[in-house]
Amino acid sequence: MAEKEVLYEIKEGIAYITMNRPEKLNAIDPAMRELLWDAFQDVKNNPEVRCAIVTGAGRAFSTGHDLVAMAAGHANEGHSTGDLYVVQSNIWKPIIAAINGICLAQGCGIALGSDIRIASSKAEFGWPQAKRGISSVSGPALLSQVVPKNIAFEFLFTGDFVNAQRALELLLVNHVVEPEEVMPKAEEIARKIIANAPLPIAAIKEASIKGAEMGLEERVAFAGQKRNEVLESEDAKEGVLAFAEKRAPVWKGR
Repeated sequence: MAEKEVLYEIKEGIAYITMNRPEKLNAIDPAMRELLWDAFQDVKNNPEVRCAIVTGAGRAFSTGHDLVAMAAGHANEGHSTGDLYVVQSNIWKPIIAAINGICLAQGCGIALGSDIRIASSKAEFGWPQAKRGISSVSGPALLSQVVPKNIAFEFLFTGDFVNAQRALELLLVNHVVEPEEVMPKAEEIARKIIANAPLPIAAIKEASIKGAEMGLEERVAFAGQKRNEVLESEDAKEGVLAFAEKRAPVWKGR
């Protein structure tokens, strides 16, 4: 039996999502897309998950859509490319992309849909769809919202690749490390995150994402509402008490 196209496991509060078609450079076919959907749903709904790391097996993060599946007419089966981006944006838990190698098209979309991005020094990013006669979802919907449009348009119109250092300069990624350090760096950040209280992290992410569509007055009010909700939580009281007692807090997520 073939190994699953997405591996999913939870260890010490961290969910690991691994795209697992290394022989196809983790090209995303409908079966993989459904498994990614299921994994993101579990991250969203499973109280055991505090943070998630998404990565690829082998030498690629993902080259995006499986063009063979697309040519065979299977590309639109099940949940869509856009569905994955939307569900990522509605998970109020941190998602870290550990970008271990080449990252193209829909692979870039999954990376940009993550909150923190760690890239291998050998990683390359690109949106080569126009070279294949295909338009893009992640380019106009995500890339052009992360970098200035003139920069995004150059990559989208030419199909040129971006190396890891240039991606760092453009703030597409948070850190560039040697290939063997990608997952350790992602785990280091994840452990720092889960050492903190989960409710304020969720509130900060929700207020940031939803607030991006609001005017300043509404945005400030919504962030204040989320802050006040957290102030009433058991964890807020525990945090203050632990500080006064000079001990590590014990978070309950409520």
